[in-house]
Formats: sequence, structure tokens, C-alpha cells
Amino acid sequence: MICTMATPLTSDNFLLFAMKHYDNPQCENIEEFHDDLNRTKYLKRLFKKYENTKVLKERLILNHLIIFNNVFGPEPSSRILFFKIEEEYHPLLKTFLVYLNYLPETEIPEVDLIAIPLNHDAMKALREI
Repeated sequence: MICTMATPLTSDNFLLFAMKHYDNPQCENIEEFHDDLNRTKYLKRLFKKYENTKVLKERLILNHLIIFNNVFGPEPSSRILFFKIEEEYHPLLKTFLVYLNYLPETEIPEVDLIAIPLNHDAMKALREI
């Protein structure tokens, strides 16, 4: 199965796409790849915690996003994140990606980036950093 940047991600081609774009010279085994890929789960937990408690751990979210971007690259990491993180958290995710200047300038097949609003509470917290 060929998985290009224009091919929409599905559960069938997701792992192939992630492996193709994974670039970590210090990676010694498949577990490290999965650990890096699992950062999406950590981000989901942090977003859910924010939704439930209104406590935003912006620095921890930024750290996870920076590491994720470093090993997958800017456009692939955005595609993976928007694919793996539920739509209800997309405004929060987009806000952090805009802050880090990681949001792709081109459209990605998974979501309509223009239609996703920014999260104003997160913007305010990020401005204070």
C-alpha cells in the first residue's frame, strides 16, 4: 500500500505512514518508536484533563508537541495528531500548533484547518509564557 502525503490517513495505512516519516537517529528498537507515537495518548489525556478541570498544563503539552514534531517532522506530525486526537480537541491542538508555528501552510486531507477555531483560553495562557 502506497501512503503519500496526499493520501488520507485511515486505520489501515496509519502505521505505515507513521513509520515512513519517523526520523529518530537515536532510536534503538520498535518500542522507542511506539513510545514516541504514544505521545498522542498523553496529549489526549492532557486535553481531556483541561476540558474536565480547566487546568491547562501548557508547558507539558508544548514539550510533547516539540518532541513529536522533532521525530516525525512538521507536516506528518500535524497529520498524525489531527488523525489520532478526537475532533472535540482540535481547537486546542490547533492553538498549540499555531503558537509553535507547526501548523502546515498547505491543506491536509484529514481536516479542514481553516474551519477549526482557536481556543481563546489556551491562547491567553500561551501569551503569558
